[in-house]
Amino acid sequence: MTTWLTIGLLFTFAAIAFVIYRWGNVECIGVTPVRTFTFIAILFTSGLDVGLIMFPLTEFAGYADVAASPEYGFSNPLAIEFGFWAFLIWAFYFLTCFYFCVIEPRVKFFEIPLIKFINNLVIIGTCAFTAYLLLTNLPWYLPGMGDGETIVSSFYLIVFAVIATAVYSSTSIRYVRTLSLASTWMFLGLIVIMWAGAFLSDGSGVGEFVTTFAMIGDYFGNLHHFVLPMNDYHEFYLFWWFAWSIMIGQFTSRFVGGMKTYQVLIAMMVFPSIPIAVWFTVLYYYSANEIATTGFYNLAMVMVGITFVINSLDSLIRLYTDNLNLTVQRFGKTKYIIGNIVLMSGLTLLFQLDFLQIQWVGAVAIGLILGCFGYILAKKYKQVATIEHSPKENKIDFTKIELAN
Repeated sequence: MTTWLTIGLLFTFAAIAFVIYRWGNVECIGVTPVRTFTFIAILFTSGLDVGLIMFPLTEFAGYADVAASPEYGFSNPLAIEFGFWAFLIWAFYFLTCFYFCVIEPRVKFFEIPLIKFINNLVIIGTCAFTAYLLLTNLPWYLPGMGDGETIVSSFYLIVFAVIATAVYSSTSIRYVRTLSLASTWMFLGLIVIMWAGAFLSDGSGVGEFVTTFAMIGDYFGNLHHFVLPMNDYHEFYLFWWFAWSIMIGQFTSRFVGGMKTYQVLIAMMVFPSIPIAVWFTVLYYYSANEIATTGFYNLAMVMVGITFVINSLDSLIRLYTDNLNLTVQRFGKTKYIIGNIVLMSGLTLLFQLDFLQIQWVGAVAIGLILGCFGYILAKKYKQVATIEHSPKENKIDFTKIELAN
């Protein structure tokens, strides 16, 4: 698995360099373009899940224990956490977003029946894994509803409600802008509230925040450590990002609103990384200074995490139902909602039983990416070589989102 992952990583970074070299100034226009801020909000909230909110507080101590994990000794826990979640790995999304916006309409690799089927298995599996993460983290963040360790019936009800809400919101693409912008503002509000609680309550103020924030700079000085997997846990993260990469690229590509290719790369790597860096800084201060997050703060994090999950599931459910023609228009809203709730709930339970693993899903995604490249070389090289612009039928019209179903 490590060798397969390494091949996927090296190919991805080489492909990104080639895309910027060959098509760096191409104007990217999706089928339903939106303005840049809305695009970034959709990208950020669709491209992340509850792990961003719930994982760091449980991981900082492990990254700090260099006696048990000497591979983390090159940097500090905050920089390592940032490296697992931000900047370089968002380039995965850029590559697939550009591909689906500019190249796939000419190649149609993902329209091949077998490829479409496999791709949608990846989407459905990752969708269920997102719900599973919420389920498994709730005991830690809501210990008052249980013993803080085991999953109780209340947690299953919460996850079921989240799945049902996401399925309902996926019935119309018009919800995506509202949901994405709301998620973004809620996340920013959570950062402000927890920053005020940590840095102002003990009198440390802005200076301590800046000092802590500066620790992330060590990531950029050690960027090469994050290119290939440093251990099994980093490998898990990288497979996880690959599992997301194709479907997030496919989903976000429809919303690109006229940015040039190099601008899309910058937007995707830089803009999501800024709030992630600020958020991790706040959480690291809580961890390093042993400030409790029980009560209100944990509840606030759960609420934002749930919103992120709804947003992510919404986009993924809409994507696989569109791809497989399992739409509201075909089956009606009632059958659509019931069918997707049953599917997502069942697969979530399979992840809990260790019947599925996200590493397998990521490995399949790498196979799809490499298979697509081989298909282009074998059958579509001339068509791709002559590409100089986005599909002509895609026009910059920011009102399309209002008219979409």
